[in-house]
Amino acid sequence: MLNCFNSVYKGKKVLITGHTGFKGTWLTVFLKQLGAEILGYSVDIPTNPSLFDIISLKDKIVHVKGDILDENRLLSTFQDFQPEFVFHMAAQPLVRLSYSEPKLTYETNVIGTVNLLEAVRKTKSVRVVINVTSDKCYENKEWVHGYREVDSLGGDDPYSSSKGCAEIITSAYRSSFFHSDVFDKHIVSLSSVRSGNVIGGGDWAGDRLIPDCVRAIIEKKDIIVRHPKYVRPWQHVLEPLSGYLRLGSLMLQDYRKYGCAWNFGPLDSYALTVEDIVVKVIEDWQYGHYVIDNGKHLHESSLLSLDCRKAMAILNWRPVFDVYTAISKTVQWYKEYYSEKNRDMYGLTIKQIKSYIGKAREMNILWSLR
Repeated sequence: MLNCFNSVYKGKKVLITGHTGFKGTWLTVFLKQLGAEILGYSVDIPTNPSLFDIISLKDKIVHVKGDILDENRLLSTFQDFQPEFVFHMAAQPLVRLSYSEPKLTYETNVIGTVNLLEAVRKTKSVRVVINVTSDKCYENKEWVHGYREVDSLGGDDPYSSSKGCAEIITSAYRSSFFHSDVFDKHIVSLSSVRSGNVIGGGDWAGDRLIPDCVRAIIEKKDIIVRHPKYVRPWQHVLEPLSGYLRLGSLMLQDYRKYGCAWNFGPLDSYALTVEDIVVKVIEDWQYGHYVIDNGKHLHESSLLSLDCRKAMAILNWRPVFDVYTAISKTVQWYKEYYSEKNRDMYGLTIKQIKSYIGKAREMNILWSLR
């Protein structure tokens, strides 16, 4: 078991929505290593293959199949389990899919958030709620500097605007039902967290750069690059997750102070273009070829980054892996999965989490580590 975050999660009941997704699975494994008792609530397993299935996570936690839009099932799950921590990750997470399924996107990301917060209101055990949204919740003005937590929310596509709506809902519930001035009446600390594009082993979602690269390499096809010069805040999936866990541990200790919005992203020096990422993947895999697709594509922002000084100053959080290490760890995971050896992907996932914690110790990033 990892001994960090002041062992706050050891023996605690943690409910995670969207635990079958890529980020949700990594968070669940991380919390398992911290000694938490976990219930996951998710409508389905979003990809095939999936990290959730590969590591047989269903057998290691309480797994509930349920739709975030089914408010009665969601509430009964909360009241039966009586969680102390809630991480809300259930979402329609893809920009391109939001163009073809806008209604589903808004229902899942907006009404789903309302249903979650209503379940929290009616469950007396809950102390800490972290709503995971996206860096795309900001009104993107193509600024060269990062967006701060106080900058305006918005979005030009259904996905981005739905995440802006989820942020507004979170803020409204915090002011209306979970305000610090009447904390003794509700005892709930509510935060929202925003992170950039994450990479890591076990992601097979469509229209994501690393999974697209992996599929092309395995199928011995050209990697198709749509926007080679677009810049994104690339980071390993463990970076924001460590931020969420650090934040949650502090929220439990001081309910009033930490309930607000937080950014978790890489340093500006880690920013790479889409083309840079593809080149690095090919280099680490020692195989592959890419071509530029200059056709007409759906709108996507060409530049988007986060200002994370607030989390660094107040939470004592900062990135551990540089972007090249993040890519190498990701490629290592996929290469092992597709190898002919007797592979233990659950073991490798835990090994990478421990490697991340070990690197944090070397850098004297403590997050209250003992």
